[in-house]
Amino acid sequence: MSDTETVQSHDFPRWQIMIAAMFVMVCTGSIYAFSVLEGPLAAIHGWSAEQVVLAFTINLAVAPISMIIAGKIVDKNHAKLCVLIGGIGYGAGYFLTGFSTNLPMLYLTYGVISGLASPFAYSGCLGNITRLFPDKRGLAMGLITAVNGGSAIIFAPLLSALIQQFNVLVAIRIVGFIFIVICLLAGLLMKTAPVDYTPRGWTPPAAVKKNAENSEGLPWYKMLGTFRFYLIFIMFAIGTLSGLMIASNVAQIGESMFALSATVAAFYVSFYSLSNCLGRVVWGAVSDRIGRYYSLIAIFAVLGIMLFLLANTASPILLLIAVIFIGLCFGGTMGIMPTIVTENFGVKFYGVNYGITFIGYAVAAFFGPRLAVSIAAQNHGNFAGAFYIAMFCSLIGIAATIVYLLIVRNKLSKNGSSTAKSA
Repeated sequence: MSDTETVQSHDFPRWQIMIAAMFVMVCTGSIYAFSVLEGPLAAIHGWSAEQVVLAFTINLAVAPISMIIAGKIVDKNHAKLCVLIGGIGYGAGYFLTGFSTNLPMLYLTYGVISGLASPFAYSGCLGNITRLFPDKRGLAMGLITAVNGGSAIIFAPLLSALIQQFNVLVAIRIVGFIFIVICLLAGLLMKTAPVDYTPRGWTPPAAVKKNAENSEGLPWYKMLGTFRFYLIFIMFAIGTLSGLMIASNVAQIGESMFALSATVAAFYVSFYSLSNCLGRVVWGAVSDRIGRYYSLIAIFAVLGIMLFLLANTASPILLLIAVIFIGLCFGGTMGIMPTIVTENFGVKFYGVNYGITFIGYAVAAFFGPRLAVSIAAQNHGNFAGAFYIAMFCSLIGIAATIVYLLIVRNKLSKNGSSTAKSA
């Protein structure tokens, strides 16, 4: 049995649900404000930056596990349940992090509990909103993902202010409690979308009906047998590597390499988050004009230039420019990849397929932040070596995308595939 409400399809309060989902997503997106916590947590307990950032790494690395599970639950019409479990679980893990007195507890609360919970909320919100806005899907997905990506605009300065007023542990407890309350109230307002929901006055175009009737997709085990999956996996991992490296360390980069104060560095985190937010909209529009894969090539090129700039400047203004553009590119990758997965492997098995592809993001989360803090620790707070490695990876991303275009896309084009046409 599903948790779908027995409401007439046309009368379903979809904008109420959209607002509720946005409140949940802004809470779970606070992961991008982690760098504000990193230094204070290390200082209050005497831990190294590398030890602290491992919590961030674990949080993102475990996400594919629950994203695959949540995808199956959402497909069975339990979106509301997913949102409640995910939102409250994320807030609870965050709140308990404020009581962490040792590293295993930090890794359990922030890393495992919050990391496993947030994909339930993410999948529940996205899956529900996709069904509720068939007439405005681009706008709806842009809003919901942008709010998630822009969360640190709110929470980076809030956390910074609370840390200065109290201490980092109290700040985490306060914000965690806020998350629990918001996600509980928003989750209760959530309703699972009826199957085949159609808004009042909207008739699906003939092309949409035809695609729905003839929808094809590859199950995960067949997807893993395709060459293009591994190219897409590489694109996803590299497209998010530098973004996660910066997201987890931007405050430390600003303080150690550019002599920024903690307060100013927190605002740089907010600028990164705003860029992450806007990137999902900007690059989405660009990809509609020039194609997904040419957009990815442009993203990798911009990342390479900005990383080179970061490694060779001491100017806070140039740091801000690099942070903004890297945030835009990270957001663009996160916005483009779900569409690429859908176009290549269909919608029927999208939940599980995207969860598996999302492991590329988890790989980036595992290596990017830890690599950065490890190199900085060996070089007196200088992250330049990590920037050069990420820049080289961007070149590999360009190569992987070109291989896709020259080999896979050409083959699909001969078969008349819509995937090739969208490239």
